[in-house]
Amino acid sequence: MRDAEASLIADGTSVDELMQRAGRGAAEWVWRLAGGRAVTVLCGPGNNGGDGWVIAEAIRTRGGEVAVIAAAEPATDAARTARALYRGQVVTDHQGEVLVDCLFGSGLTRPLGADHCALLSRLAASHRHIVAIDLPSGIDADLGLPLNRDLPRYDLTIALGAWKAAHFLMPAAATMGTLKLVDIGVAAVAGAAQAIARPHFAAPGADAHKYTRGLLGLVVGAMPGAALLAAQAAQGAGAGYVRLHADAPLAVPNELVVSTQPLADALSDKRLAALLIGPGLGRDGPAREKLTLALAEQVPAVLDADALVLLAPRLLAEHRAPLIATPHEGELLALERAWELDGAGSKVERATALALASDMVVVAKGADTVIAAPDGRLALAHRASSWLSTAGTGDVLAGTIASRLATAADPFDAACQGVWLHGEAARLAGQAFSAGQLAEKVRVAYAACL
Repeated sequence: MRDAEASLIADGTSVDELMQRAGRGAAEWVWRLAGGRAVTVLCGPGNNGGDGWVIAEAIRTRGGEVAVIAAAEPATDAARTARALYRGQVVTDHQGEVLVDCLFGSGLTRPLGADHCALLSRLAASHRHIVAIDLPSGIDADLGLPLNRDLPRYDLTIALGAWKAAHFLMPAAATMGTLKLVDIGVAAVAGAAQAIARPHFAAPGADAHKYTRGLLGLVVGAMPGAALLAAQAAQGAGAGYVRLHADAPLAVPNELVVSTQPLADALSDKRLAALLIGPGLGRDGPAREKLTLALAEQVPAVLDADALVLLAPRLLAEHRAPLIATPHEGELLALERAWELDGAGSKVERATALALASDMVVVAKGADTVIAAPDGRLALAHRASSWLSTAGTGDVLAGTIASRLATAADPFDAACQGVWLHGEAARLAGQAFSAGQLAEKVRVAYAACL
């Protein structure tokens, strides 16, 4: 964000103009939330406080009831200019209905002082709704960690210019309420992380058939139900042909194919576009043998669940095809041990380190999800439904990503597309859904991207 702003300023846009864009854009969302109710704007000394002065003046000129509490005098030139342009009330304490937190923003790297912390807590307790501008005060922008204990929870957080990592990372993201982004004219910066957005897919070509759309093979292990969930999701995410590779016949829906030929023979099928191994695989000798056979083939693959616990660097020594790993926290720890990584740092840093060490695209999933590629590309997912915290939803995610990989999508793109479809399927499923109900909604989410 600093680089993006610096580029704008170098091209002739003043800091004052950027502050006006940010403040007025944020004021639009504050105005909507307030709905005519009294607004209190808490301004700090820096440019986040300057944004607050602009917001307050924008609301005042619209005829809204607004007052500013100045926690400190403006300490930057732009903030002083914004303060001078404000024509409304400045008070020492106020009990409105909507509190706008402009105390400190994304530049904060140390805890709030005791006075500021007490002031923010008191005002938060006396207002019905709380809005954070750019970030809630007291949050580390890069790590998503609170720098103070017992910080308020917000109804709305308005990001300025670009998203920050903390908007996506737990535990901070859980406190921010609804997220909105105000465009201030900054352009993308090379090497920056991206927020996962709705993908755009095309309908199959007039000459398409099931193999040109992608044959996905799923290796069935000790618990076939997990592979069936993954297959159900995969059928709705773009692959033209989903085939289960099992040791014995399975009772499956009519549209699914089960192959019981020896796995080594089945995996030598040159038509295979991608493999998924891990859901329900087991962790015994036969499971390890299946993983070894799968990795012996130069086929793009998604590794999930038990496959991640069994995985070791030696198994990848001869593998050259793209790989995507989808670990939850426990599996991420297992992979870090296997690659002798210390597991230090934020989730972003850990996923990035593992991707580089293992040469896999890493989807570090959970309440927050980070995707890291070996070439340095990085993506973060918007907060998804908390109803995903049920058994089997990880199998659905693995099947969705594997389906995208089978369509010949770039592995990093396939991971991003799969994560978005999974989150959108959860939104469509509503509340208290099962993994099977989630898998059914993947098809609907996919269709919405055509």
